Amino acid sequence: MSVRLNRRTVTIPLGMAVASALAFLPNVASATEAGQQVAAAQSISAAADGDALSYVVNVRPGHSSAAVQKAIGKAGGSVVVAYDQIGVIVVHSSNADFAKEIRKDKGVESAGSTRTAPLSPQSTTEMWSPQVLTGAELAAATEASAAAQEPLQGLQWDLPMIKADKAHEVTLGSSKVTVGVIDTGVDDTHPDLAANFDRAASVNCVSGKPNTADGAWRPNKGESAHGTHVAGEIAAAKNGVGMVGVAPGVKVSGIKVSTPQGWFYTEAVVCGFIWAAEHGVDITNNSYYTDPWNFNCADDLDQKALVEAVSRATKYAEGKGTVNVAAAGNDNWDLAGKTILDPGSPNDSTPGDRVIDPKKCLDIPAMLPGTVTVSSIGAKGIKSSFSNYGQGVIDVSAPGGDSTAYQRPDAPATSGLILGTLPGGQYGYMAGTSMASPHVAAVAALIKSTHPQAKPNQVKALLAQGADKKECTAPYDINGDGKIDAECKSGKGKNSFYGEGVVNALNAVTK
Repeated sequence: MSVRLNRRTVTIPLGMAVASALAFLPNVASATEAGQQVAAAQSISAAADGDALSYVVNVRPGHSSAAVQKAIGKAGGSVVVAYDQIGVIVVHSSNADFAKEIRKDKGVESAGSTRTAPLSPQSTTEMWSPQVLTGAELAAATEASAAAQEPLQGLQWDLPMIKADKAHEVTLGSSKVTVGVIDTGVDDTHPDLAANFDRAASVNCVSGKPNTADGAWRPNKGESAHGTHVAGEIAAAKNGVGMVGVAPGVKVSGIKVSTPQGWFYTEAVVCGFIWAAEHGVDITNNSYYTDPWNFNCADDLDQKALVEAVSRATKYAEGKGTVNVAAAGNDNWDLAGKTILDPGSPNDSTPGDRVIDPKKCLDIPAMLPGTVTVSSIGAKGIKSSFSNYGQGVIDVSAPGGDSTAYQRPDAPATSGLILGTLPGGQYGYMAGTSMASPHVAAVAALIKSTHPQAKPNQVKALLAQGADKKECTAPYDINGDGKIDAECKSGKGKNSFYGEGVVNALNAVTK
């Protein structure tokens, strides 16, 4: 089994038996400033490919964004968009000393490059490889489906595990609730997603500036199916077609923040949270970490600025009523440990080994205050072999799948992975904390459906209170080789593997 170090989804080879919101208005510059910005942009375009980088500049509270923007121009930067709601400005510059120069301005709290790779285009690559259901598998699953079930529901062992099937007998969730899938894009033409798609709350944020062109939120040909899979887990319709989501009556929106190469850069993530906050999104699902650093350390000026920008955005979203849910990651790391060896940063250029202190270096957005951080369990209900964990870091757990050799589901399910929708009307399997997080986002959406006036802190409290408390798995020897693969700390409830426990969809709609 291989784990993509730069993502939240596990790739398991097929041959293995064993993966009322304010209007969204970016700052508009004066005609003179706009002309200066265009000129700066043109000079960047004229520069040699690879010279231009993207930056975030965080305005110091109480200082003028307009004044900082003038300073940005003098330092050789071009403003892409200014999120004055939170004091974050997205900038492009080919000046190698831009960050160093702009940090000297009295109105700047922090500034940093959002990447180590240039802005110049790169080839499109598939970052995730789902296991697509064949026609024969679809036919067999449909024939074996039970009465009152969706055709593929028998393959979804994850639904009964969190009592989602029982919750559906009470309610499917409210169409007034929207879950924003901040991800690689969502194919809203899929027959299991079309009826539940919220177009008005969908956008392409890849550049850091919202692109609302029709369909801009969809993955292009050759781009990842990840976001579409996540959307299906949350809200695939109960319509007699294919599978069913955990909350099949709620809406999903596509908030595309991933480049064609699969990078989730800070400017896009900030745009995603601001968009969600100002377009009535009740819950966001975040099955990624913000590239290029697996962890962003406070003693690095660039990384410190990235944490500040994303933190401002998540706080703003929560202040507008949004609950943010995020995947914990797939490296079997103790996120509350003393040290972690990070071999994959920066992942957009030349990664190298570094030892980090997770108390000082944060995985964002998963480790930001207020975010619901989710670990993964497999078909036997124990921590997935790959799932990160950590006392005081993990809030709740949910099904994310695992190698079938480690955790085999009961029949009629045949795969230990999680079924989801794929672009082009297809269905397939993926595994990872990427798949666990949308289960939690969907249960949060059911809570919001049942308690429409609940504030984010109340939704989060109900999520925790309704979770099925779970004892530590000890000893944890997932592959049976006699060696302990991870240590679970504390007892039943609030432990390092499962947090408050496994989310329960039935409790979400009845308690």
